[in-house]
Amino acid sequence: MGITNSNKVIDVEQINCDGALKVTLALTAAPDIVSNPTDIVLVLDRSGSMTGSPLSNMKTGAKTFIDIIEKATDGTADGEIGSGSHIGIVSFANTAIVNAPLITSVATLKNAVDALAAGGNTNHADAFEKAIQLFDPNSTNQKVIVMFTDGKTTIGAPPAPVAEAAKNQGIIIYCIGLIGSDGVDPTALNNWATDPDSTHVAITPDEAELEELFAELAANISKTGATNIVIDEIVNSDFIITGILSPNKGTATMVNSTTLKWSIPELGVTAGESATLEFFIRHTNQVPGTKKVNASITYTDSEGNLVVFPDPVVSVKCDIIVNPESCPAPVDLLVDGCSDAIVVDMGDTYLESLGRILQLDVTIKNVCPQKRVALAVILTEVDKDGMEYQRGMKTMTIPAHNFPTCRDVLVKCIKFVVPETPLNTDEKFCSPRNFKVRFISHNVDTDYICCESQFKI
Repeated sequence: MGITNSNKVIDVEQINCDGALKVTLALTAAPDIVSNPTDIVLVLDRSGSMTGSPLSNMKTGAKTFIDIIEKATDGTADGEIGSGSHIGIVSFANTAIVNAPLITSVATLKNAVDALAAGGNTNHADAFEKAIQLFDPNSTNQKVIVMFTDGKTTIGAPPAPVAEAAKNQGIIIYCIGLIGSDGVDPTALNNWATDPDSTHVAITPDEAELEELFAELAANISKTGATNIVIDEIVNSDFIITGILSPNKGTATMVNSTTLKWSIPELGVTAGESATLEFFIRHTNQVPGTKKVNASITYTDSEGNLVVFPDPVVSVKCDIIVNPESCPAPVDLLVDGCSDAIVVDMGDTYLESLGRILQLDVTIKNVCPQKRVALAVILTEVDKDGMEYQRGMKTMTIPAHNFPTCRDVLVKCIKFVVPETPLNTDEKFCSPRNFKVRFISHNVDTDYICCESQFKI
């Protein structure tokens, strides 16, 4: 698994009814070699056909390979291969020798590579056997052989059966061919390497390309933590997304008011990497309570990593809501399950005149506990000359609340039925109308006590 951590946090634990908060999504990935330690044996051809630039380029490429594996395993160039992985060195000519066992010291491995000198014949079978012997059969680490050679066997037993036995043990074999003085045998390399050949065999037409090939091979063995990452976030329907900051990796777009998509091409290529996205949401529902931030969040990538994000919650505190006017009483209907249609006589209702309904909400600020409030609403209409006309007035008592501190009280659904009677003779029915609303509020309950009169005789 390339994903090493996933997280989702919010910046506050409590908000008001129309409050906002910041949500942070975070994802960390590392090369697959971090979570799946690997033992790698570099098998290097030092026969006479590698004399000159082939050997020199092989050394450079091998040391590049070691550097990349070092960084991929712990994210640093600290001189040690980390996360439980190891590299060993086997070189061969007439016979094969172990130049370095499976170790973690980068300096020791590079010194072993630099000490190689070319000369002699080419014994591939012995090279494979010595490499296989380096692996601990009881280790759960993945086992990899990287063979560098021209593929021209000149001495020893046939190497194909030995390579086949290694693959049967679960050992992965890569073959890198460089054209030596005797050319190169791609058929032999394809036979020895793990299938498919396209990803396990490479032949350099140019010696200068060898270092790049080793780099690509190291990246292939360590494997990027995750590629083609897509995260789809849908927030709770009580919230809307109000803004998205640019992530440090990839791109994020808002699909709609409650949905965003975060795409990351790759993460954890050669070392551990973290990606972070911050976005802002606002509560839009008037119902308080403890609420989940997201309705759902899904993760996909090309590697099939399984990622689960936390599910944070926020406490929503809303103002007190008073509904002084109830809705009309409903009429109950019962429709049997097998009924295709139903006809019901709902009785009579009368239309007195054309009119409009105004529904008003108002918040009374700083209402203290145990205090009733008297509220008056005055509605007027203004004609084209600026004259005001009375259209109605309502008074009501707002019940006292028992919260320990003073609170805002939201009074909802104050309704006025306004007849359709034009103020101006030239107005038609359903013309635009201008209204003014005035609110008056006072405490009903006070702690005022009249001073007592005192008489002296």
